[in-house]
Amino acid sequence: MLLAIDVGNTNTVFALHDGAAVIAEWRCSTDRQRTADEYFVWLRQLFDHHGLHPAVRSVVISSVVPQVVFNLRVLSDRYFHTRPKVVGKPEVKLGVPVRVDPTTHVGADRLVNTVGAFDRYGGDLIVVDFGTATTFDVVGHDGAYEGGVIAPGVNLSLKALHDAAAALPFIDVTRPDHVVGTNTVACMQSGIYWGYVGLIEGLCARIRAERGTPMTVIGTGGLSTLFAQGTDVLEKVDTGLTIHGLVLIDRLNEE
Repeated sequence: MLLAIDVGNTNTVFALHDGAAVIAEWRCSTDRQRTADEYFVWLRQLFDHHGLHPAVRSVVISSVVPQVVFNLRVLSDRYFHTRPKVVGKPEVKLGVPVRVDPTTHVGADRLVNTVGAFDRYGGDLIVVDFGTATTFDVVGHDGAYEGGVIAPGVNLSLKALHDAAAALPFIDVTRPDHVVGTNTVACMQSGIYWGYVGLIEGLCARIRAERGTPMTVIGTGGLSTLFAQGTDVLEKVDTGLTIHGLVLIDRLNEE
């Protein structure tokens, strides 16, 4: 059994994969102070609740929060008796080239998404990931990671708007019925939703023009389904892309 762990800036996802499919998936808030013992107690309760008694034999980790990795390593060593594969470490193979400027560090999640997207959809892709940051990543014709764009995430923008303007409330993200709002909340919802739709459409158009080749746009991340309702640019939505990429990386390195 494989335990795939995707650590984001806001949430951490744990997924159990039995070799054929993901059989369980849970998330918790990303906490730099959480110990290996706390992770295990939480996971053990979830295992028991779902009637699972998995023999975890392999662990693979993608993390954009370096401080969390140590305790996840301890979790893997102490409770599952296996050395975890950490994406981004030199000994962990990706199976695809990375074409960026020398010494440039690429977020592990972006590399994992590249691996998963190329396997499912082939090359010449733009992967739009709606996370704490909204990222646009280019996957070459041969599956190579070839750079991208980083923009503020949707919820990050909402928080900044609320924090900087005392009169503006904190709102949820939803698709408004009209572009022009007639009250403060509706105006903010329109600005966030249709503003990000414009961001997605504009950046994807510019990337395609710069590359000069047809490119398929894949949406992933928690808000991808919502934003796909407002634009045809997101041709496919795949919220399981990161976990799929982790499974492939684990399999490659086991072989």
